[in-house]
Amino acid sequence: AGAWLYFGGIEGYTLVTPFDTNGVANPLAKEVLTNANHGWMNNYSTYPITMIAPIAGILGGLIVVLAAGKNKAGFSFLGSSLAVVGAILTAGFALFPFLMPSSIQPVASLTMWDAVSSKTTLTVMTVAACIFVPLILCYTTWCYYKMWGVITNTHIKENSHSLY
Repeated sequence: AGAWLYFGGIEGYTLVTPFDTNGVANPLAKEVLTNANHGWMNNYSTYPITMIAPIAGILGGLIVVLAAGKNKAGFSFLGSSLAVVGAILTAGFALFPFLMPSSIQPVASLTMWDAVSSKTTLTVMTVAACIFVPLILCYTTWCYYKMWGVITNTHIKENSHSLY
């Protein structure tokens, strides 16, 4: 996908006007230029540290292939997690500060400052996240703990009453 963006000529967007991050959110109060010359790659040249994300995505995929070939389930899991995080961060770094670019009217694209919620909504969501994220993490950890390991025919025969 990165090569397609780089060589394929998909126009990237550049935010031209300085943006007041403390002002009122107005999606049309900005100037956006389309840039056919590797526009989505600008953040990678401006901030070279962001190259860690695509490298992590590729490295994670290689770890999965190598670990799966050697029956190392734990390393395969870590590699696939690294690949997913790398892919998501790669897209996020390339798009920044745009969240929803508009191909019809670039000035109507939503940036991270245009797409904000009210203070009340953010407060409610913070409280909900503080309650539910730990619950979800505990439940997910418990599920992984219960389902971890290889199930063989012998294991099924020895535990035929408790597995079903």
